[in-house]
Amino acid sequence: MTKKPATRKAGTNGEPKSALTRARILDATAHVLSRKGYAGTRLTDVAAQAEIQAPAIYYYYPSREDLIEEVMWSGITRMLEHVQQVLDELPADTAPMDRIDAAVEAHLRYELGISDYTTAAIRNAGQLPDELRLRYDHETRKYGELWRKLFEDARSSGALRGDLEPTVARMLVMGALSWAAEWWNPRRESLDTVIKTAQSLVRNGLAEPPAAEGDTVRPSAPSRRRRKTSESPA
Repeated sequence: MTKKPATRKAGTNGEPKSALTRARILDATAHVLSRKGYAGTRLTDVAAQAEIQAPAIYYYYPSREDLIEEVMWSGITRMLEHVQQVLDELPADTAPMDRIDAAVEAHLRYELGISDYTTAAIRNAGQLPDELRLRYDHETRKYGELWRKLFEDARSSGALRGDLEPTVARMLVMGALSWAAEWWNPRRESLDTVIKTAQSLVRNGLAEPPAAEGDTVRPSAPSRRRRKTSESPA
């Protein structure tokens, strides 16, 4: 599945031409930035993708940096809105690990199959100068909070393995999901395959294994270590 840059025609949906042109410039920038990176993104490439003259970009954005900052901020904001919407549409009694499953799918499907903006944001997050990171970092913290709540709910319900540190586990999962933008090739495996594999790895890595019938629930690893210490002869 290959993402196709959006095409917008002036005068459609009652939008003014200037707003549509601005949107076309942003779409084109997201497309170029997601493929060529921060250092390789040039306004001439953006103009060619948007099918406008390069000097016209300055009518809408004062500089290349302002344009890239807008795309980066939009990328993480749109991801946050998409994943939150998917979670909000789940039944209220959805189990915590099932909610994490849903978030894994929503993240990957949006990152890899829907939005050039999000791909651009993820791939270029480490390349931005500090002055361009303020809005992006603010939205990234909000997105991290969404995932923190998912993991906290899983921990509170007993679904999360007791030997895991939730913050470390969350950061590792989010990092792995985002890194898919760097290596995934739709010609090698389908997006559905990537999603199912990720869900299996995340669930089996995070979830407390169910106790066999007749077995008592085993204490978590830290609890076993504490008990062993207390029972050791003085």
